[in-house]
Amino acid sequence: MACIAQSVFVTLEPIILASASPRRSELLASAGLVFEVVPSAVQETLREGESPQAAALRWAADKAETVGRRHPNEWVLAADTIVVLGEKILGKPQDGEQAARMLGLLSGCAHRVISGICLLHAERNFQRLEAVRTEVRFKELTGAEIAAYVQTGEPLDKAGAYGIQGMGAFMVESVCGSYTNVVGLPLCKTLSWLLELQVIAPRTSSSNCGV
Repeated sequence: MACIAQSVFVTLEPIILASASPRRSELLASAGLVFEVVPSAVQETLREGESPQAAALRWAADKAETVGRRHPNEWVLAADTIVVLGEKILGKPQDGEQAARMLGLLSGCAHRVISGICLLHAERNFQRLEAVRTEVRFKELTGAEIAAYVQTGEPLDKAGAYGIQGMGAFMVESVCGSYTNVVGLPLCKTLSWLLELQVIAPRTSSSNCGV
């Protein structure tokens, strides 16, 4: 009987995801990676005069370094994803009213989703840090559409008050750049780093039927 591989990649060295985001975990798991989740609990506070991209990079680095100090012998992956309209960062709404206001601002406009991603191995004194940007354009939303979407509860734990991978997809007219970046982790970039550093490898035919 033929054996069918269950994943594209195999994990060669221990990986820690420094994030409690279920969406980031789902993206890594979709590639077949084996990893441990260790949230960092870093507070995301914007400094005066700091650009959105600089903030995303700093927050990702802070998360990786915080977890890396406790796990110096493992690869630590951290990310921070923000939604930016103009130069204004749209964080997670505190309630339905704030979510509706954010969606009203995004209606009919293009905005940027910026992820700072950081890969760190403390013992090897290795750190790589980069920002990935995606442009997302929303269709013109009616008040009724916004109210109906807010009523689902989906916007309340999402930066920018929407989830592109969920019910919020109906609002998205176009995406220029990495789709998975908008979900929460630029998967292509992340896997490229891990492949280059031989932290993961493509699954070979000889490992297809492994335990």
